[in-house]
Amino acid sequence: MSTTPAAQRDSWFSGLVSALATFALLVLLAAAVALAVVPKALDGAALTVLTGSMVPTYDPGDVVVVRGVKDAPAEVRVGDVVTFQPVSDDPTLITHRVVGKVFTAEGTMFVTRGDANSADDAPLLPAQIKAEAVYHVPWVGYVSLYLGQQRGLLVVGVAVALLGYGAVMVLRPERRRADGTSQASAADAGAPPQAAPAAAPTAAPAAAPVAAPPAEHGR
Repeated sequence: MSTTPAAQRDSWFSGLVSALATFALLVLLAAAVALAVVPKALDGAALTVLTGSMVPTYDPGDVVVVRGVKDAPAEVRVGDVVTFQPVSDDPTLITHRVVGKVFTAEGTMFVTRGDANSADDAPLLPAQIKAEAVYHVPWVGYVSLYLGQQRGLLVVGVAVALLGYGAVMVLRPERRRADGTSQASAADAGAPPQAAPAAAPTAAPAAAPVAAPPAEHGR
């Protein structure tokens, strides 16, 4: 089966568009899972970095995914990056690195400092530490801020887009034609060869009767 140059160009372009669309959808799906599904599974959150106090570890606009901390003295070590309330019961959150522990009569106190800062923060009580950083996703913080509490809709939207894309790929006319051609070729290849009808036997030619020589009469 031969194809024209125009058909080959259309097929190449269609394949390129399909590959790019698939890649984009997979990237969106991975981002949705990283920013919405995993934080919920870790009993944490996805927090957007707004300042440069943790540069170069985290830049403004990055998203830091944190897991919930229930027992800071047992779970948090020096060197960990934690999210804490600088004032107890205040909703404001800061994400800095733990640079030391202080043991007092009241229990363990934590000393934190931003990687880009030269001074330590005020010591923290264990109850002020709410979460520990697990990983971060660069550059998507502003999108996360825009979505706000609607990150779950991003997961649903990407899932619907993937299902729709899969349906289009399966039902597109080119795919149906290709499947039909493949099935026809497979059927032809599997069919038993048909024998040509045998020629009827040729009858032997009938011999013409030989005329008897004329009788000779006596003279």
